[in-house]
Amino acid sequence: MAAGLAVAAGEFPEPAVDVKATPGKLQKAVFAGGCFWCTEAVFEMIEGVTDVVSGYSGGSKETATYEQVGSGRTGHAEAVEITFDSTKVTYGQLLKIFFSVAHDGTQLNRQGPDVGPQYRSAVFYVGEEQKKAAVAYIAAMTKAKSYDKPVVTEVAAFQAFYAAEGYHQNFCRRNPRNGYVQAIAGPKVEKTKKSFPGMVRK
Repeated sequence: MAAGLAVAAGEFPEPAVDVKATPGKLQKAVFAGGCFWCTEAVFEMIEGVTDVVSGYSGGSKETATYEQVGSGRTGHAEAVEITFDSTKVTYGQLLKIFFSVAHDGTQLNRQGPDVGPQYRSAVFYVGEEQKKAAVAYIAAMTKAKSYDKPVVTEVAAFQAFYAAEGYHQNFCRRNPRNGYVQAIAGPKVEKTKKSFPGMVRK
């Protein structure tokens, strides 16, 4: 299992509730799952995902800087904004990837070695369909006992997303020898390839 990810007690279910596809119009998803470097690295591999931006969500524009968010007092979480073609990958499928390989939804205000509310697990839903899909997927995971601990993921209405500083974007791809990238992001990337071979971009 990827570093920082709980040992699953069961399988992660397929999404029973999903968001309708919108042919010709891209959709967006905003997830927070610990360090945005790692979350970005997972989702940018997925077929149908056209863009992944690392940034901040949950707080104000004035406090959306790495230094301020790092204090844990801004309300922001490190998050990723995923733009995707819903005819190729659905919101529900992205939820499954988010919970099964991108992060551990049972860790409260932390993710592995990173501690603080800025590293919390959160789904910032864009519209009621996304909210219903997220709530249903968490309920399905709980029923399936996908994790060996209760899910603590915050499900909150999306307010705004602020892109992080340029040096954070595509960090894992640009810094493959970085120790943190090798220890934390690398195993998640490998697990994504093994768990979702048909969804990883060739």
